[in-house]
Amino acid sequence: MSDAVVTRQFDVPPGVVAVEDYEPFARERLSPEAYAYYSGGAADEITIGWNRAAFERLKLRPRVLADFARGGGTGLDLFGQHFEHPILMAPTAHHGLALPEAEIASVIGAGGARAGMVVSTEADVTLEEIAGVARHSAAPLWFQLYIQHDRGFTADLLRRAEAAGYGALVVTVDAPVHALRNREQRAGYRAPKLSQHANLRGLHTRHVAEAALGESLMFRGFLDVAARWEDIAWLRGLTRLPILLKGILAPEDAELALRHGADGLIVSNHGGRVLDTVPASLEALPGVVRQVAGRVPVLMDGGVRRGTDVLKALALGAAAVLVGRPCLYGLAVAGPAGVAHVLHLLRCELEIAMALTGCARLADISPGVIWRDEA
Repeated sequence: MSDAVVTRQFDVPPGVVAVEDYEPFARERLSPEAYAYYSGGAADEITIGWNRAAFERLKLRPRVLADFARGGGTGLDLFGQHFEHPILMAPTAHHGLALPEAEIASVIGAGGARAGMVVSTEADVTLEEIAGVARHSAAPLWFQLYIQHDRGFTADLLRRAEAAGYGALVVTVDAPVHALRNREQRAGYRAPKLSQHANLRGLHTRHVAEAALGESLMFRGFLDVAARWEDIAWLRGLTRLPILLKGILAPEDAELALRHGADGLIVSNHGGRVLDTVPASLEALPGVVRQVAGRVPVLMDGGVRRGTDVLKALALGAAAVLVGRPCLYGLAVAGPAGVAHVLHLLRCELEIAMALTGCARLADISPGVIWRDEA
C-alpha cells in the first residue's frame, strides 16, 4: 500500500494558498456521506462555529524592530521527543473515506512537513502498518486510545502501541457515548461496527446503545462499564509511555487528571462533535492552564486554521496545537502532498506571525502577544 502512495502523482490545485482553500475542493471530491462525517458536528453544530469565533475575537499585538540577529526557530521537546514545530496532526478516524491509502498517505504527508501525528484507534489501517511507514519519515507518532468496554482488549491495544514504537498514549476521555450528529444522519452516513475497524478486530461489542420508544437510551446498562477515573490510574500502571488525556475543558477535571497519573492534557471539545454548546477550546484553555500551573504540558485543538491561531493558543499557554479537519481535506484533495501542504502552510504562517510580534522562539511567546483594549 505504501509503495502505491509513493509512486502516485499528487498535485495541489492552483490557487490553494491557505488552509481554508482546501475545503471546497474536498467537498467536490468526497462522497456526500464522507463529507458529512468529516465536516459535521453534534446537533446544531454551534460549538464548531464558536471554535472559530474564539480565535477571531482575539487581536494580536505587533512589535517592531525586534532583533533576530541571533536566529530563532519553532522547535520544541515534548515527552522525550523533538518536534520541529508545535503543530501536530490530530487523531481522526477513517482516512480511507478520503483516499484508498488512508492513514498510510497521511503519515507520509505528516513526515514531509516534519509534523507529529496522533494515530486514531479507529484508523482504517493497523497501527503497526502506520508505524512501519513512519520509520522512513520524520513523523513522531503518538497513539490515541479509546478505553473499550473490554478492558483486556484495551490493554492489548496499549501493548501493541508500545511494541510498535509509539512515543505517547493519548486517551480520549470526552466521548463515553456516540454523539447524535444530525448532519451525518441526514446524509445517510453509517459508521462501521467497532469490531470492523482495523485495530479493533476481535473486539466483542456487547454493549450497544439502543432503546425502544419510551425506554432510557443511556441508563439501562450501557454506561455501567464506561471508562472512569480509576481506569486512568489502571492505564498508568500498565505502561511507561507518557499518558495525555484528550477532551479536558473543566479545570476540576484537569486537577483530577493529574491526581490519576496524567503526564499531559489536551484541551479539546472534540471538534464540536460530541456535545454541542460547550465552549470553544480556546476559551477553556486559560482556565486549564491556570489550574495545571506548569506541572504538565497542556496542548489544545479545535478551530485552528491559521498560523495566527497557533500563535494565540501558545500565547494563552498551550505547548502545541493539533489540527484535524484541514488535514483530512488536504488528504482528499492532494493525498500526502495535501496533508504536508496544510501543515507546512500553518508552520509558515506561524513563523511570519512570530516575526511580526517580536518572537524569535516559542519561549518568547507570552500573553503579551495578545492585544488588550484599554479600559
